[in-house]
Amino acid sequence: MGCASYWGLSRFDEGEAVALVHRALDLGITLFDTAPGYSRGEAEPRLGRALKGRFTEGLVIATKAGTFHAGGGRTGRDFSPGAVTASVEASLRRLGLEHLGLVQLHGPAVSELNDHLFEALERLRERGLVRAFGANSFDPDVISAIIAAPTLDVVMLDYNVLRPERRGLITQAAAQGKGVLAGMPLAMGHVDGQIRKLRGMRDLWYAARALKNHRQELALAERFAFLRRLEGMSAAQASLAYILEHPGVSAAVMGTTRLAHLEANAAAPDLALPADVRARLEAAQRG
Repeated sequence: MGCASYWGLSRFDEGEAVALVHRALDLGITLFDTAPGYSRGEAEPRLGRALKGRFTEGLVIATKAGTFHAGGGRTGRDFSPGAVTASVEASLRRLGLEHLGLVQLHGPAVSELNDHLFEALERLRERGLVRAFGANSFDPDVISAIIAAPTLDVVMLDYNVLRPERRGLITQAAAQGKGVLAGMPLAMGHVDGQIRKLRGMRDLWYAARALKNHRQELALAERFAFLRRLEGMSAAQASLAYILEHPGVSAAVMGTTRLAHLEANAAAPDLALPADVRARLEAAQRG
C-alpha cells in the first residue's frame, strides 16, 4: 500500500485514512511505502499514527531519503551522507518505529550513488536501524546504476501496462538478486478511466494532477479501454495481474483513498490474467 498523495493530506479525513491502513493489514498487505516529502510532509506521520498499537513485526515499513518537503509545495534534495542519516533517524521518530524494513533513496542522480553515501547506509544497517536499502527512479540509466550497486537491495521503478519496456530492467534486477517494487502499477488510474469518475474533492484533486502532469499517459491509456469491459475482473485488477505475472516483481505498490478499491486490488494477486486478455494487452502495447 502506497501511503502518499491525497491519502496523506490533512484534508482527507484522518479516521478514513487510518481505517484504510487497518483494513489493508486485515487483508494481508505487509508492505507500506511512504516518504518524508509525500503529501506536503503529512503522509509519514499519518502512517505512524495509523500503525500505533498495531503489531508491526513481519511488516515492511518503507520510507525514503534524499528528498524532503521544503514548504510551499516545494521538494528539497540532499543526498549527502549526513542528510540521509538524519532523514532516516527523523523518519523513525515520525513513524514511531525502532527500525525500518526498507529505506529507498528517492530519485537520486547517478553521481549521487557514491561510496561515501553507501558507507553511510551500511552504518545505518550496522546500527540496526534499517534492514534493507534501495532506490527508486524513472530514468533507465539511474535504474541500471541502482541494479549494479551492491549496497542496494531493492529497486523501485514505474512498471504498468503503459511501460512494458521496463520488463528487461526487471529481469536484469532479479538476475542480480534485487527485490523489485513496481511503482505506479495502475498508471495513476488512467487505464481504469478514473478521471471520468468525479465523485468528490479527492477525484477532482487527482484529475487536476493528471491533466497537469500526465496528458501523454491519459492519451496512451485509451488503447487499453477494453480492460474496463472485462467480465470477472476490473481494469485495475487486470493491470495488477499483468504486473505480478513477471517473476522478477516482488510487489506492486498502489495507493487508494477508497475501501472498495483497496479490497478489489488486494484480490488481484489471486487472479489469473486470461490468455486472450494478455494477447490484447500486448497488441495494444505494440500500438
